[in-house]
Amino acid sequence: MSEGINSGRRGLLGTIAMSVAAAKFLMTGSAEAEENASSGERAGVSASRPASNASFAPLKQINAGLLNIGYAEAGPSDGRPVILLHGWPYDIYSFVDVAPILASKGYRVIVPYLRGYGSTTFLSADTMRNAQPSVVALDAIALMDALKIQKAIIGGFDWGGRTADIIAILWPERCKALVSVSGYLISSQASQRAPLPPAAELQWWYQFYFSTERGQAGYDKYRHDFSKLIWKLASPKWNFDDATFDRTAASFENADHVAIVIHDYRFRLGLAEGEAKYDDLEAKLAQASAITVPTITMEGDANGAPHPDPSAYANKFTGKYASRIVTGGIGHNLPQEAPKDFAQAIIDVDAF
Repeated sequence: MSEGINSGRRGLLGTIAMSVAAAKFLMTGSAEAEENASSGERAGVSASRPASNASFAPLKQINAGLLNIGYAEAGPSDGRPVILLHGWPYDIYSFVDVAPILASKGYRVIVPYLRGYGSTTFLSADTMRNAQPSVVALDAIALMDALKIQKAIIGGFDWGGRTADIIAILWPERCKALVSVSGYLISSQASQRAPLPPAAELQWWYQFYFSTERGQAGYDKYRHDFSKLIWKLASPKWNFDDATFDRTAASFENADHVAIVIHDYRFRLGLAEGEAKYDDLEAKLAQASAITVPTITMEGDANGAPHPDPSAYANKFTGKYASRIVTGGIGHNLPQEAPKDFAQAIIDVDAF
């Protein structure tokens, strides 16, 4: 979820609210570093639209940190490593058409289920079902350690974009380069205490819902329909079919999914505690430090979730940097809606 607007809260709009937000948040200008790039304008990958890969090769499992992580892998085992991170309510299939493109270019592509999704499970029943931002990023570092990957290109969107940004800030030596949809997504609990204007608060409706016990019970009971609604609001021009959604929705049946989702939103609003052992990491993130690794940020021209103009965060990227808008009705789930554009960004940032 895009977190660059004030408190870092990503929202999704109702029908009327979406119309209001479009005028305010859709990208209309560009910073000096920005590239207004239509599909197919960049060399290397042909014009982008969703492809038709139905699945990955058989998934793999590995113990990493606190988890047994399920992940897809594509490409040569000795290829340049790329780690792709999904968000909520999405899963690894956001990259099902990105991975084979990169594999064909010689990359070793790793696409893990985040904690609380798919076949990723906790190794201990006693581990707190914690989804504070630094912890989700630590999972990715633990996966790299388990796979003996010292340094990788990291790409992501929504929770995955935030996690990729966090890795680039806290462990820049592990991040060769970064591709982040919606830009700089680092926030803090303190920043979320500031109220927004009423129309903007409306966009965060589901976070307020998740703050209640009724919201937790409602998401648990209706997680399939709830998530499908989010998809439609976040990507209003993406005509995905039921099979595409259902393939991903299966990952929400993870026994820890609801607990992880609810903790993520409540923690960021200051309504749930994290774990003290991660306080130092959260304090570093609260400083909103610049990202120094080479970066390309991306945005779809029809993103139904609020997102800032690139000029709002361009100064947060002090290494080589470019920002791209992908045109053609591309919404929030940019890697799945425009896989060739996303893959091209990975290829291009590798050459920075």
